[in-house]
Amino acid sequence: MSTQENAKAILEHVGGAGNVSKLQHCSTRLRFALADDSKADEAALKAIPGVIGVVKGPQTQVIVGSKVAEVFDAVEKLRGGQTGTGAPQERRPLSWKHAGSTVMDFIVSVFTPIIPAIAGAGIFKSLLVLAAAVGWMSPTSDDFKVLSAIPDAIFGFLPLLVAYTTAKKLDVNRPLALGIVGVLVFPAFTALATREGGVDLFGLAVPAVPYNAQVFPSILAVLLLSVVERFFTRITPGPIRVFFVSLMCIIIVVPATIFLLGPLGYQLGVLLTAALIALYGTFGWVAVMLLAGVLPLIISVGMHKAFIPPTIATMASAGKESFYLVASLAHNLSEAGATFAVALRTKSTTLRATALSAGVSALFGITEPALYGVTLQNRKVLISVIIGSMSAGAYLGLTQVSGFAVVGPGVGSISMFVEAANPWNFINALIGLGIALIVSFTLAAILWRDSDSGTLRVLGDSHAVKEPAEGSGHLASPMTGVIVPLADVDDSVFSAGIIGEGVAIRPTDGTVRSPIAGTVTVLMDSKHAIGIRGDDGVEILIHVGIDTVQLDGAPFTAHIAVGDRVDVGTLLLDVDLEAITTAGYDTTTPVLIVNSKDYNVTVEDSGRVKAGQKLLTTKAKEKELV
Repeated sequence: MSTQENAKAILEHVGGAGNVSKLQHCSTRLRFALADDSKADEAALKAIPGVIGVVKGPQTQVIVGSKVAEVFDAVEKLRGGQTGTGAPQERRPLSWKHAGSTVMDFIVSVFTPIIPAIAGAGIFKSLLVLAAAVGWMSPTSDDFKVLSAIPDAIFGFLPLLVAYTTAKKLDVNRPLALGIVGVLVFPAFTALATREGGVDLFGLAVPAVPYNAQVFPSILAVLLLSVVERFFTRITPGPIRVFFVSLMCIIIVVPATIFLLGPLGYQLGVLLTAALIALYGTFGWVAVMLLAGVLPLIISVGMHKAFIPPTIATMASAGKESFYLVASLAHNLSEAGATFAVALRTKSTTLRATALSAGVSALFGITEPALYGVTLQNRKVLISVIIGSMSAGAYLGLTQVSGFAVVGPGVGSISMFVEAANPWNFINALIGLGIALIVSFTLAAILWRDSDSGTLRVLGDSHAVKEPAEGSGHLASPMTGVIVPLADVDDSVFSAGIIGEGVAIRPTDGTVRSPIAGTVTVLMDSKHAIGIRGDDGVEILIHVGIDTVQLDGAPFTAHIAVGDRVDVGTLLLDVDLEAITTAGYDTTTPVLIVNSKDYNVTVEDSGRVKAGQKLLTTKAKEKELV
């Protein structure tokens, strides 16, 4: 599916262009603010090829991986480039949940756009430190000082970056917001405020606050600006609005910022920094270890963005950060190690390609493809990642490693741990990186089984090298019910065809019969999935229900065992469909041709089907080894 087709399908299943109030993107996700969240079809979104996962919360997030920029541009083109001008979001009842969602949406909107700038500046600064540490450049040279001015300027004028993104989020006049916040970092103002004896304005002492690299003063100032600007825009006559509104904003907001909001925002940053330092100081390496272990779950719901403001505040005041960035290094590299192990062990070529791509992304600090493509869908991989993360987190915490740039830690950004005065900080970061990779890789390689994966229920050992038969064959329906296109199945592994082509049945009867003549190759311990290798070489998987592995076999009665010969119509299972439904699971049953790359697969019919009726036709492609 092309990028354009992906974008069209995504836009359709979030409710259309008219339902999109705002669209943003980060490194792997499209972030939709929707007028009506109920119009977003999560199952249909997950079924789109190229969509790794979907998260619904304060925003509807569609994870598409490294091609997010291209998909974003394509969606915006379909919308006519109307960023932020779609349908207004519906008003929701006031509640703690709604308030929390609103705050998180605000944090994401304000801080996500500035991350590339501060990340690039941080890595640039760390490379300069590395060059000085190895003797390639003297820290007293003009070259070093001029080059250092580049990242220093980005951090020094960070209040302006935050003012811009906050103004954009609140739909405030951006140049006016920059001008008002710019007072705080204007050299003439800071010189007056910090001179000996200070300075007064109308008899009031101006607080001498170091605003460089601060974020909260800008946010508070623009929040007040949004209220004042809207008020005077509403009451000011049209002929004088062009100057009068901005004049009143300056008269009201600038003094309030200088005397109240600026110092208040600075103290808020100090408190957040103190809280992180106190947490780390009290629990030490244990805090780093525990955070590293739970990061997969935190990131899966987008809550990791809440760590950005205090991390930036800590970096601004202390020049380093020893908690979130360090835990992220342990987690990111554990994701990489585990997904590389899956790529090595799996027999699915599609999953192998997905895992390799996701592993490389995680290696460089972007974990969403690994999380949504592999980790969160497979319990044993998640266990491997958690143990690897906690092992590396414990070492990094015990050796008191610190990061010196706000960027996703990974191989490409490892220089963020360079400290000129303490070479062991970098060495220990490398050791921690190695621990995360090795522990997670080893555990995942030992634990992984295609046959008992939570989402990839392939045919275990039945992928032996064999030649597919010539000619055509037919598969009978194993159950009575309604035919469901595979793309409509509410599990992206099935709907995206990762296991193989085929169709699904929404059963009305709990009897499962063999659709072909052959040999039973797989019967899961939970009895919810059966693999059969047909006499003509076709390998099939019948997977009764979605996520029914969680039921531990309770609703299933097996009438066959691995190695049994079966004919068309042989009774395989009796299933208590009502028990599955009562337990909250979907009874939809995919019937898949696992080695479909060797066959052209055709669905024979649609609508209702009875057990024993023709369901699929397979025609062998050119003879080749599987």
